[in-house]
Amino acid sequence: MKNVLVADNQAIVCLGLTTLIESLPDFQVINQVDNGVDAYMQIEQGNVDILITELTMPPGESGLLTTRRVHDAFPDVAIMILSSCEDQALINQAIHNGAQSYIFKSSPTTEIVTGLHHLVDGERYLDNNIMITKQDLEEINYGSTAVDMTGYQDLSKRERELLPFIALGYSNKEVAKKLFISTKTVEAHKASIMRKLALDSQAALIRYAVHHHLISF
Repeated sequence: MKNVLVADNQAIVCLGLTTLIESLPDFQVINQVDNGVDAYMQIEQGNVDILITELTMPPGESGLLTTRRVHDAFPDVAIMILSSCEDQALINQAIHNGAQSYIFKSSPTTEIVTGLHHLVDGERYLDNNIMITKQDLEEINYGSTAVDMTGYQDLSKRERELLPFIALGYSNKEVAKKLFISTKTVEAHKASIMRKLALDSQAALIRYAVHHHLISF
């Protein structure tokens, strides 16, 4: 039995996906979350085989960033992007960041089912409506469209979790409650983030996060 985690900020999508997946033999949905940070925290518990996630779940961490973080820390977790985003550059970037499957929400549900079976077999699967050119392959393989992680790589795991919330204007108290840490810890991490990224204001942090596709509005 493969354990599937569904991450989407639209409740109706989570419900539909869960109903579909639960109807399939050998698959079960173990949880539904509405943002990338919660998805990562669920995967940390070690009981997820497949993550199905939207690329944009505003306001919060970009699906591109969630994909990168999950793939880097938990390479055995297969990632399927199920998204309304059909921008080829972002598709290439998602695959480069570690997504093994990319399906359009506008496609028939059979695409999701086919994609799941390919993931179980350790194979990549892209929506039939996605056309990959030679240039796309170069971008996927060599990362010309990848998130520029300069500076970001120096952040700790906890700092990476905090960054989207800080950039989106959450208060220290709100972030602390979200991540189950103290406000003083949030303040310390925030100062460390600004120092490591060489940023001097909230506006600069927002520009950095948007430019590097770290948050979704």
